[in-house]
Amino acid sequence: MSNELIINSTPKGDRIALLQDKRIVEYHLEESEPHFSVGDIYLGTVKKMVTGLNAAFIDIGYEKDAFLHYHDLGPNVNSLNKFTKEVIAERLQSGRLDNFKLEPEIDKHDKIDKVLSKNTPILVQVVKEPISTKGPRLSCDISIAGRYTVLVPFSNGVNISKKITAKAERQRLQRLMSSIKPANFGVIVRTVAEGKEVEELDKDLRESIAKWDAGMKALKSAKPRDKIIGEMSRATSMLRDLLNENFDSVVVDTPELFQEARNYVSNIAPEKEKIVKLHQGKNKVFEQLGIEKQLKMLFGRSVSLPQGGYLIVEHTEALHVIDVNSGNKSNNEDGQEATALSVNREAAKEIARQLRLRDMGGIIVIDFIDMKRPENKKLIQDIMKEEMKTDRSKYTILPLTKFGLMQITRQRVRPEMNVVTAENCPTCGGTGKITASIAISDIIEHHLEHILEKQNEKKPTILLHPFLHAYFTKGFPSIRMKWFFKYKTWVNLIQDTSFGITDFKFLNDHSEPIELNG
Repeated sequence: MSNELIINSTPKGDRIALLQDKRIVEYHLEESEPHFSVGDIYLGTVKKMVTGLNAAFIDIGYEKDAFLHYHDLGPNVNSLNKFTKEVIAERLQSGRLDNFKLEPEIDKHDKIDKVLSKNTPILVQVVKEPISTKGPRLSCDISIAGRYTVLVPFSNGVNISKKITAKAERQRLQRLMSSIKPANFGVIVRTVAEGKEVEELDKDLRESIAKWDAGMKALKSAKPRDKIIGEMSRATSMLRDLLNENFDSVVVDTPELFQEARNYVSNIAPEKEKIVKLHQGKNKVFEQLGIEKQLKMLFGRSVSLPQGGYLIVEHTEALHVIDVNSGNKSNNEDGQEATALSVNREAAKEIARQLRLRDMGGIIVIDFIDMKRPENKKLIQDIMKEEMKTDRSKYTILPLTKFGLMQITRQRVRPEMNVVTAENCPTCGGTGKITASIAISDIIEHHLEHILEKQNEKKPTILLHPFLHAYFTKGFPSIRMKWFFKYKTWVNLIQDTSFGITDFKFLNDHSEPIELNG
């Protein structure tokens, strides 16, 4: 299975698409304005204690105070608070914990007002981004994620990923990490560390420690609401978590992102440096690779299945509901049960993809087509489990009920991804009235003449609908060739499927929009 990461830079932020065998399985938008991302560490201030919820509200600079529950404090919160105060008071000169005396762990069943007090500074980490009307959710169980390990300050344990099952390998990693980790730092060994040499693991651990040291240095002069340690960009963190031997390419469309991605890949996997490529085509990278079309088709209320069935995806305040329909599915199978099984198999695969693609979370109820045989119901559950193995979010899949319903819970730490698929006509703005389409070619030629002869533009580019592109470029001599003989300049035409049939845009040779005054 091939994996590709495609990054498109836009004025609103970076659009990131993860492709498997050319099909989108994850889509993210990393906004350019300040954002509270999972993994970011802030210096917050305790604003309000709510003993009834056994929680506190923390000010980290978001419009709504962030939520911190007692169970998210972590067992070593007293050590964290003591260390934070000493760093702010500049009694400690580095982030190292070798000579730091840890405080006793807190009681799991105690109350939050025994640990925190109002208006005190506190170091917190974002574990859930702001969603809907809720502010961020926080934790004081600080961790620094690397590629192979996760560094946990104020702890001394070494925990191995449960997905590493070989006893000898678990023992090797346990001995290895216990010997190289610093004092008073715990380590969680990630699944990708299986089989890695000590040099790679040590390098990864040292990078996480350096990140922690830099954050503690920044903490000395920090003010409340300041970000102390920032999680890396969404694209880079995906490379950190997903990059493996099956990764084929990372394509970006700006030199800055290209350099950032290349440097990171060169650092963590030098042999993979060549897979990072800069897109230099005439068309936009999402357009050229067919991603734009996939997005429009996959984020609608109705999602088509390959063999004729379709899904209806509905979102309510409490849960997501997905209805599986056979549509015009052929009845070549032997009977209704076989048809239902065939459609449900396809649906299970597509639903697993949709959950990851849209980052749907909470409770998801799926109404599969009714099947009578218990073995068929078990098969659908097995397919769903197999397809969701690559999902990085925590989830639980329950068996189908006697009504054919499957219930899934899936962790959500970011707002659900949504792409608008119902569009206003780009030309009429939703009024239902447009310029006569038969005259659009004349209008474009009129503007072109004015731009070249009155505004003295050189080498203009026209973005237009594929039908118009074909009209101006096909045949011999084509209309574009006639323009070349008439104006002594070549006009670049770029087709854009997001444009309406009567929509077009002129750009100058610096790719800036040209005002049409003619």
